[in-house]
Amino acid sequence: MPAIILRVALPSPLRRLFDYLAPPGMAAGDFTPGMRLRVPFGRREMIGVLVEVGDSSDVPEGKLRPASSRLDNESPLPPSLLALCLWTAQYYQHSLGDTLSWALPVLLRQGEPAQARQERYWIAAPNARPEDPRLKNAPRQREALATLAQHPHGVAHSQLTPLQLAKNTLESLLAKGMAAVETRTQRPPQRHEHWLAQPQLPLNPEQQAAYQAVHAGLGRYHCFLLAGVTGSGKTEVYLQLIHDTLRAGKQALVLIPEINLGPQTFARFAQRFNARIALLHSAVNDRERLEAWLSARDGDADIIIGTRSALFTPMKRPGLIIIDEEHDSSYKQQEGLRYHARDLAIVRARQENVPILLGSATPSLESWHNAYNGRYGLLHLQQRAGLAQPPRYLRLDVKSRPLDSGISPPLQQAIGQTLEQGHQVLVFLNRRGFAPTLLCHECGWLSECPRCDARTTVHQRSGELRCHHCGHVEIKPRACPKCRSVDLRPVGAGTERAEERLQVLFPQYPVLRVDRDSTARKQAMEALLATVNRGEPCILVGTQMLAKGHHFPRVTLVAILDADGGLFSADFRAPERMAQLIVQVAGRAGRAENPGRVIIQSHLADHPLLVQLTEQGYFAFADQALSDRRSASLPPFTHLALLRAEAHKPGQAEGFLDQACALAEQWLQQHGGEGVEMLGPVPAPMERRAGRYRAQLLVQAPARASLHRLLAAWMLQLEQLPSGRAVRWSLDVDPVDLF
Repeated sequence: MPAIILRVALPSPLRRLFDYLAPPGMAAGDFTPGMRLRVPFGRREMIGVLVEVGDSSDVPEGKLRPASSRLDNESPLPPSLLALCLWTAQYYQHSLGDTLSWALPVLLRQGEPAQARQERYWIAAPNARPEDPRLKNAPRQREALATLAQHPHGVAHSQLTPLQLAKNTLESLLAKGMAAVETRTQRPPQRHEHWLAQPQLPLNPEQQAAYQAVHAGLGRYHCFLLAGVTGSGKTEVYLQLIHDTLRAGKQALVLIPEINLGPQTFARFAQRFNARIALLHSAVNDRERLEAWLSARDGDADIIIGTRSALFTPMKRPGLIIIDEEHDSSYKQQEGLRYHARDLAIVRARQENVPILLGSATPSLESWHNAYNGRYGLLHLQQRAGLAQPPRYLRLDVKSRPLDSGISPPLQQAIGQTLEQGHQVLVFLNRRGFAPTLLCHECGWLSECPRCDARTTVHQRSGELRCHHCGHVEIKPRACPKCRSVDLRPVGAGTERAEERLQVLFPQYPVLRVDRDSTARKQAMEALLATVNRGEPCILVGTQMLAKGHHFPRVTLVAILDADGGLFSADFRAPERMAQLIVQVAGRAGRAENPGRVIIQSHLADHPLLVQLTEQGYFAFADQALSDRRSASLPPFTHLALLRAEAHKPGQAEGFLDQACALAEQWLQQHGGEGVEMLGPVPAPMERRAGRYRAQLLVQAPARASLHRLLAAWMLQLEQLPSGRAVRWSLDVDPVDLF
């Protein structure tokens, strides 16, 4: 009888499967791909995912070890999600075991049962009576039995403390046969008879046309790009399409870029629908995440909302996928499995044969290009919903003007006038902390991170210098470490400094800071938004966290303190990101009946990019940027992969990349590269980070197929390189960050 060989993917960086024998007494029919298995690995045990069952192995049968146990009676991963993981591992040249780990909730990786939470219920036995002689000298047991008798459907174990029931008392009743315990699976609440909890809003002609286009494609794959100016009512289009999906008995998956948008989006959907909504993001604890994941898989959740990792949530009846703010770089995972959630969502929609809608006021140039090529259906919303008008832009040249903590006198005047009119002001500065660095006025010393090629940021309130790249923290010195002068000055402005100065300039109005530091505590973001939503005059100061999807109807002035950062970056994507950020921030102004203004402070107010963006709009900028990208043979007209390496010693990373480059060029000579180019190796733009020296090698190809042929063969060679063991290296396919 042939042996049963189980090919298992284990959570390790090794891009291979591991063969095991089936546990004794089990047949081939007892195994289905996607099941979790506990297997021996070296001196420990690991939990892996079964990929296939065979009857032969390259390893002699005598050297194969049997799997310890099977953890699932049936696969927790639907076949479509397993297929998506296989595609993902192949495309991003990543270990399949590690890819499957990203797709599974933490508790499933740790061996928890893949079933809805079960809870014990304590019930009084049918004939048990408090006056029973056996309880004569047990007053606590008599009281406990009387309490159980008041709950004929049982008392959940989690409710024992509120009802003042002790576990050992109930166990005594159980031993006497006067109580029983039942284990019940928690079931979701029954669905409401009607899906809508609120009436739908009327759609304007543009919204109606977009809605009809996607509605006509429900039930089959099609990718749509909903390019709508800020405040044009994209969310209302989403809601009405989700309503159609629910009425058809299907589920909807909605991806959002930021955790902080989760509660706001959840509230909006909960107000509109009598539906069961699952929320998945990294701030949800492991147990809640597993419950949400299982409820989506079993069809109990109607709408699934989450950040990029929610893409891997299984759905029993998939009907629609929506990617909100599809341009956002947060959808690209920058560690481990470097996938792009938007791109993978499109692959998933095609596999599941459902429509997918990408929404943004500032579409990525890749999506804009695909829409113009006809790969995506292009849906335009060019007017704001309701009575709202687009904001007016003013480019404020601050050359030779005095700046008070980054704020010019004309801007101070505009803020004061807006507040006096009873409106709110949003001040945008994409730099947290008090100041970007600390300077000695005597000798010119600058505070630098000891582990990075970067300066530390001054955080005044905590009295610290922090590196925003590696997390290094030190106490702010009282004297210069170099010359002992006490004349240390913070240089430049961050959100803390702007907040402090605005509180002095406008003491009668609240100043609310929204950045990663001020919202670190749980519920902090919700408290800040609640204050803003009261509608009273106030000033919001914040980073790009304020630019994404928030609706502030009382904000009529947006001030951008420094718009010059993206004009001189070495990264070819910097102008696109800067344009998106300016338009997104500006879109917070004038979203209700009061008109909005946007004041952009710049030392280069006549820069062609700023002029085009403010006078012709984002879509004109996107057309010009695509033309420039075509001329320079940059994405989306070419395809990239970035091989990164880092090491403790200088030169080690470059040495490994030199060997990697030689291997790639040798393969290209033998097999033909069709225009594939190797650029580098070169030191990373920030060469030293967190104590490691970094370098990178960029691979560029005009066709995706020729790039991936090289990568598949190249990765196998790199895994065998001895020098690769002395460095930490990774491959980033379709990188969005070359830093």
